[in-house]
Formats: sequence, C-alpha cells, structure tokens
Amino acid sequence: MNKKIYIADIDKDNLLEYFKGKENFEVVGSSSDGEEVVNSVIKLQPDVLVMEVMLSKLDGFAVFEKIKVLKEKTPKVIFVSSLSHSGFVTKALQMGASYFMIKPINAENLESRINEILSNNLSQENRQLDEKISNIFISIGIPAHIKGYQFLREAVKLAVEEPEIISSITKKLYPTIAERFETSSSKVERGMRHAIEVAWNRGKIENINNIFGLKIYNRNEKPTNGELIALIADKMLMDC
Repeated sequence: MNKKIYIADIDKDNLLEYFKGKENFEVVGSSSDGEEVVNSVIKLQPDVLVMEVMLSKLDGFAVFEKIKVLKEKTPKVIFVSSLSHSGFVTKALQMGASYFMIKPINAENLESRINEILSNNLSQENRQLDEKISNIFISIGIPAHIKGYQFLREAVKLAVEEPEIISSITKKLYPTIAERFETSSSKVERGMRHAIEVAWNRGKIENINNIFGLKIYNRNEKPTNGELIALIADKMLMDC
C-alpha cells in the first residue's frame, strides 16, 4: 500500500517532483496556506504531513493543533524549516512531531525519515530515541543532509545499546557503522569530524551547554568524535 503524504511548504516543487516519481508514495496534496492545509489534511487524512513552520494565514504549529481533531488518524508530522532555533525544535517535539529537519532538505533523507516513522519494525522506544538524538543534533547545528549526521546518529544509538563500545571506537564502532553504510572506517571518522566542525563553525556551542546543563565547551575547543558520542549517549541514558 502506498504511503500517502501531504506537503505544506512554499518550497515544495522539488519534493513534489521527487515523491511523485516514487512507486511507494502518493502525494495527496500540497499547499503553503495554513488554513487550506488544515481543511485538506482533515479531508484527505494522509499518513504523513511534511510541513514548514512558516505558512500563510496559520503557522505550522497552529495547523498541527487543529488537525489533532483527527485523533488516532492524525498524520505523523515532520517539520521542515530554515528556522533552527532550539525553541522551535523543542516546541515541535512537545507537540508530538515525529521529526524536525533543517532546510535545505535532502529528499532522500526525508524519504528515509518517512519510512522509519511509518515502519512497523521500529518500536516506540526506538522512535523516541531517534527523535531525541536528531533534535539534539539540530539544536547544536549539525545539518541533517551531511553524511556525518547519519554516522553520528548511528554511533550514539550504538553507544546507548552498548556503552562499552566507546572504548573501542576505532576497532569496533567505526567498522560497525562503516559496514551498515557500505563505506570505510576512515570515511566514517572523517564524516563525523566534518559534522562537528560544521556545528562549531555555526557558533551554537551555547546550545550544547544548555542541553547538558554545564559549561562544557567554548568556541575554541571542540570535542573529539568519541567525546561527543559519549556525551550524547550518556544524556540519552540518563533521560530514560
């Protein structure tokens, strides 16, 4: 059965073209008008609503509240936006959004997120873990469209499942991730390093300190791959 998606975004053309070419997806509608989105989603009942925060007439958060009249038939919501302030991410998560992706959006990554969200093979616990990790990455400025984001997310999940893997980062963690992504350990290491560099260049260090409640880093010091993975994994374990 095709996955029904609705796209609520002014920059929707590329996504529409991408998903209309996918056999397993059906784009049931699209609009950048918040009021129209509410009416269409209630009528069409898509499986997933991909939605920009900033829409005309009603913003994405207001739309989300109104479509909750569908109750158990409320679609999974993935917010997409160039607004990466941690407050938006936190609000989206608290409202029940499944994901928050920062523009520019890579359509393949979006497809992967949709498949993960709708997969019956993912437990609720695993979904929540994915959401928590992803929202931390967004808050600290790691963009979802780069490979290092995916490598780091997988690494944190492995460290949550098996904390001792951090002590074997080069012998076990990198090779495990490399095998899953059909790449090399050296590329995994470089990809993670690049992702951390990007985050620090974006100057969102204070968000890390706010997340962990401690002044851990400043502008001139960056964590190693292992340090950041361990720090986020510890946060996930403490929040369980």
